[in-house]
Amino acid sequence: MTPSMVSAKTEQALREAMERLLTGHPTRTDGKLTKNNLWREAGVSRATMMNRATAVLAEWDNRANRSPASLRDQHQQEEITRLRRQLRGNRQERQRLQQQVDAAATVIATLLAENAALREQLAKRSGVVVPLPLARRE
Repeated sequence: MTPSMVSAKTEQALREAMERLLTGHPTRTDGKLTKNNLWREAGVSRATMMNRATAVLAEWDNRANRSPASLRDQHQQEEITRLRRQLRGNRQERQRLQQQVDAAATVIATLLAENAALREQLAKRSGVVVPLPLARRE
């Protein structure tokens, strides 16, 4: 490792912040494993961390992808991807069902109009129904 060009206090703050972020227990940030969150979590300036704390940054790069917080973030990202795919499928299904409902409503409206026309036609008939005599059996 290259010697650090920051004070012991700053390096300690960065290492403590790194541990909090890597274990998923941040105190000042949203907990995402980014270098921006590292310097914010440590309470040091970005320039100090990026330009002088090279040993801490090298360790950060080595550990960030293998930490429990990183694994949690990866699982969350996979879950988000799965849920988005499911949502897309649900939207397509809803659209298909809506089209079926619209088609059924059109058929129902047509049948109602036909039924009303037939009832009106039946009401306008002016004929008397005479029962036919039944043929007798001898």
